[in-house]
This record gives sequence, C-alpha cells and structure tokens, in this order.
Amino acid sequence: MRTALAMAGLVVAMTFGAHGPLKAQQMGVIQSDVLVIDPERMLIESDYGQRLQVEIQAERDRLIAHNERIAMELEAEEKKLTGLRATTAPSGFRVLADAFDQKVEELRLESERMSRDLERRRELVPIQFMRVVQPVLAELLQEADAMVMIDARAVLLHAGAADITDVAVARINERIGAGPQAQDTSDTQPGQDPKTQQEPVE
Repeated sequence: MRTALAMAGLVVAMTFGAHGPLKAQQMGVIQSDVLVIDPERMLIESDYGQRLQVEIQAERDRLIAHNERIAMELEAEEKKLTGLRATTAPSGFRVLADAFDQKVEELRLESERMSRDLERRRELVPIQFMRVVQPVLAELLQEADAMVMIDARAVLLHAGAADITDVAVARINERIGAGPQAQDTSDTQPGQDPKTQQEPVE
C-alpha cells in the first residue's frame, strides 16, 4: 500500500497560532518546525486502520468462497453434460455444449470484474484512512507549533523525537477509535459495488 499512501498526500502544512510548550509536552508532542510520521505504521497499528484491513480481508475471503462454489457447480454441470453425450443427438448436444461454454465465459469475466473491484477497494483504503485521520494530524501539527508534517519514508535522517507516529496512533485511537460506522456487509454478495459497502468520507 506504499504507493496509495503516497497518493494520500501526507504533507500537512498550516499557519495555526502557537500553543504553549507545556500543553504540547503533556500530550507527547515536541515543539518543532518539522514533524515526521509513518503513515503505513498508522494504518497497520491504529484501530481504524486495522478495521479497514479486516474488512478488505473479509471481502477477499468471501470472493474466494464464491469462486470456489461456482467452480464446483460448473464441474458438476460439466459432468452431467458429458453424461448426456451418448444419449443426445450431435446437433442437440452441440447446442448444450455451446450454452455451457458461454456460461463459463460469462462467469469468468464476472469473476475478473469482481477481483478488479476488490483491488480498487484495497487501493483506496489508505486514502480513505488518511482523509478520516487528517483532522487528528492537523491537531498534532498545531500543538507542536510546527509548519509541516512529512512522511518518514521521504526523510533521509531525522532525530527520533521528531517522529510522532506513536503519538498519532494513540491519538487516532482516542479520537476516532474503529472509525466511522460502516454498513454490515457480512451478507453482501461478492461483486457488489464496493462504493456501496463503505462509509462516506467527508
């Protein structure tokens, strides 16, 4: 998800008024012009990020189960069709075989479409995550009286104190928890438009 996280544009620059050093220190945020943060760790370690990843894995598991069920049904149908060969006129059997082949092709295309939909949903997870947690990051930026927050993976060298990822994860868990309430998709059929399966992001 590194590319998608980079697309999320983790550069937060603002011109807030200064807050007192005591408050920033109490909250675990140093006073610095530049803050460093690891967005991938935030996604992996925060409650909200973990929930998003669990949802994607659940969708993937449902799609795998769906494909396996379809494969078993097609295998049974193919065996039944093969058994009709000896008792069906060639022309009639050809009609049945062509219909079966068309059905297999349509199901293959549908499976590929569902896989692409799931992959797009997976790629959007980091962007969705960053949009939801951005107010928390902006708050940390303000408390530190910082001018900019940058991605740790784009920094060659920095002082450890400048990395506020741990503080950010704790603050995200405190303020956002598992995130905006999502619809229950446990009964959703694979292939449903993923945009209808996730909470809207302001």
